[in-house]
Amino acid sequence: MPLTHPWPRARATTAALGLAALALCTTALTAPAQSSAARKSLPVPTTSFQVPFTCAQDWSAGTRARHSPSVHSVDFNRAKDEGKAVVAAAAGRVTKADQTSTRGYGRHVVIDHGNGESTTYAHLKNVFVAAGSSVDQGTLIGAVGKTGNTTGAHLHFEQKVGRDVVPAHFRGVKLGYGAVTSGNCVDVPMAGNLAGTRGAEVAVFRRTRRGDFVVRQADGATPAIRFGSGTDEPVLGDWDGDGLVQPGTWNPRGRMFKLSGPAGTTSFRFGARGDRPVAGDWDGNGAWDVGVFRPRSATFLLRAASGAVASVPMGDADDVPVTGDWDGDGRTDVGVYDKATLTFTLRTVDPAGVAALATVPFGYPGDLPVTGDWDGNGTTDLGTWTPSTAVFNLAQAPVATAARTVATLQFGVPR
Repeated sequence: MPLTHPWPRARATTAALGLAALALCTTALTAPAQSSAARKSLPVPTTSFQVPFTCAQDWSAGTRARHSPSVHSVDFNRAKDEGKAVVAAAAGRVTKADQTSTRGYGRHVVIDHGNGESTTYAHLKNVFVAAGSSVDQGTLIGAVGKTGNTTGAHLHFEQKVGRDVVPAHFRGVKLGYGAVTSGNCVDVPMAGNLAGTRGAEVAVFRRTRRGDFVVRQADGATPAIRFGSGTDEPVLGDWDGDGLVQPGTWNPRGRMFKLSGPAGTTSFRFGARGDRPVAGDWDGNGAWDVGVFRPRSATFLLRAASGAVASVPMGDADDVPVTGDWDGDGRTDVGVYDKATLTFTLRTVDPAGVAALATVPFGYPGDLPVTGDWDGNGTTDLGTWTPSTAVFNLAQAPVATAARTVATLQFGVPR
């Protein structure tokens, strides 16, 4: 059975985070006059939403009396805002990713956050996610545009509880119309042998204005490696086969991988909009390659150094892809994590080329998966990271599917 969460899911305060960029700053203005229907009692969202823009960006939030479909819809603007990144206000599942509409909302994205709560992002210039896929808070989902029924570029944003558009709340605080600064500066859990030790270290990719890979070393030191941007998707891999992993990123907007190495940065295009990047040593030659998980077909596309691509169907659209050497044979295998059932499904291939699947329940509600060789025995172990507490839950076992012990380590900024 999945583990029962032992910690209270308290929200972190700005003071506890110790980062000024994480603060939500609003200047309250008088809201437009509302009809009696608009003034009806509406529920307050329980999801801890963040402003749907890149960390520390300043925007202006407004509405109007006849704002459709509700006075509680929010229009976000800033100077020269067309094409600016729009990111997920909270983790959830994409239920709509309209890339063609020219009416109403125009190109738009709808995300289901559970508990009957959802968000809508409308009038987009581009859409970078696929319907059915799972997205984390801070994931790039689109770009500000002027498609549909609008006279100028802006983001039309809605928070809904059930069918009702409700007053927008960010980190539990009701939006005051006017100036607002995005606190969408979340950490993304990662792991790998970055320091040359026997096992893997835990790390986070910090979605600041620029991307930072922050490593938690065995001695407690936390060096940061600046690479990529905050709207990139991070990967770690041993690109040159020297035994150490280096940072890499994949840009959802341009589908461009950038891999850092001693000789400089290698860049190439691979994948499609809506994909999720992965990395691993697919052929066992010591040097890692990249790939993508394509939600709309639930398929891994694994790219070799030669450019050849292997296709591995696996999982469902809303699964989170994971990779690791589950059986210790020197080749990286693929797997998926189902956040709804808190279950890893791991694929291995025997010497005769026969594939097998194994399921491993592990984690707490809301957790994100992370994998690494925690004990340095040559096989990849499983783990999760709890966003509300920033706690890594690390399972150690002879092989990933065997009986395991669990260690915990707090690292990163709680959400």
